[in-house]
Amino acid sequence: MTAAGESFPLTRLSVLAAARSQDGAERARALDTLFGVYWKPVYKYIRLKFSQSPQDTQDLTQGFFAELLERGLLSRFDPAKSRLRTYLRLCVDSFVLNEMKAASRRKRGGKIMQIALDFSAAEDELCTQAINPASIASLESLENFFEKEWIRSLFSSAVDELRGDCEAQAKQKAFQLFEAYDLSEENVSYAELAVSFSLSLTEVNNRLAWARRQFRRIALHRLRALCDSEEEFAREARTLFGISTK
Repeated sequence: MTAAGESFPLTRLSVLAAARSQDGAERARALDTLFGVYWKPVYKYIRLKFSQSPQDTQDLTQGFFAELLERGLLSRFDPAKSRLRTYLRLCVDSFVLNEMKAASRRKRGGKIMQIALDFSAAEDELCTQAINPASIASLESLENFFEKEWIRSLFSSAVDELRGDCEAQAKQKAFQLFEAYDLSEENVSYAELAVSFSLSLTEVNNRLAWARRQFRRIALHRLRALCDSEEEFAREARTLFGISTK
């Protein structure tokens, strides 16, 4: 698996197209991108919808992504019928129900690509979110939860890449400003940031503007890779950023 901050290759191929590539390296990078965005939403969704223990949810999450590869489920996706995340959520439902009916877990060994997932981080996030399972018991609420977790995961990966870019370009202070102002739940003014970081108000404004542009560029790039067509990308960009890509 690639590191969290590595970006998808600069290509117009969607993840689905790249996952079907004859190039093994490109195929692996595509799957890294897909799994990187979707594994946490899948894990949390299984935990809440099916009331599974953390250990069983880990097994089911790993099993689902292994089955995604084994059965070639990505090749069956039809973008004309639904969005990719809707299709994957329905695949999760089918997989988990089948596993629960069988009351056993298939053992997947070295022949299957093992996915390194930080389950403890996902579990910690569930705890800090203080979610009451009863409040999202309805199907509609669970669908909305999965949707929000997908967006959260996409943005989180974009933040990780931005952090890496800032470090590589020796612009750590720009990321620190972005983190303090845009990512923190605390309300802080530009004037307070200027004092804290020993910068002028103009410098704070310029560095924040740069970081925001970079973040949006990264997030849109990752979003584009996850969309199967320009039309889908345009719809998603309008939903997430309220902008037109044309």
